[in-house]
Amino acid sequence: MFPRVKNRHLFITPFLIILLIIAIQTGILEYKKSLSFEDVAGATTAVTEVDFSKMEKTKVIEVVDGDTIKIEEGRTVRYIGVDTPETKHPKKPVECFGREASDANKALVENKYVYIEKDISDIDRYQRILRYVYLPNPENTGEAIFVNEYLVEQGYAHLLTYPPDVKYNEIFKAAEKIARDENRGLWGKCN
Repeated sequence: MFPRVKNRHLFITPFLIILLIIAIQTGILEYKKSLSFEDVAGATTAVTEVDFSKMEKTKVIEVVDGDTIKIEEGRTVRYIGVDTPETKHPKKPVECFGREASDANKALVENKYVYIEKDISDIDRYQRILRYVYLPNPENTGEAIFVNEYLVEQGYAHLLTYPPDVKYNEIFKAAEKIARDENRGLWGKCN
């Protein structure tokens, strides 16, 4: 009725290997799911002193993609000055490095409190709130990672500004130059 013991191992072994691979990948994804401030700050120049009193504090409920988040009260925030490869566009396929950009944004801000800063415009044509986003250092009340700059500097995003919202345009230009010069992220992986 059953094949010989030797043959049964031929079926069980690949199944166990697949389960092991899935377990490893799931573990890796769980590890990358959330990065601490210290993990990120040690690998970027996007750490800055910030006056939070002029900003709104909010919790990130969901990361939509590399440059868009949902915050408390169901509001959607589009990061100002940066653009990441598409992952959710209804008329476009997933673009090169899009998943990585989305995962990086998720690891950085999902389920965390951030501060958001307005430039000139309040919303875009899709009714998303336009903001600069800062991840505060839990140990230091005035220090934060400038998320928009971080994504550009690490090669997850590129500079894309629309006047009049150009307050940090020069910072994003410098961050993009670093990413391009060092072939980081999309600059090294995508044509």
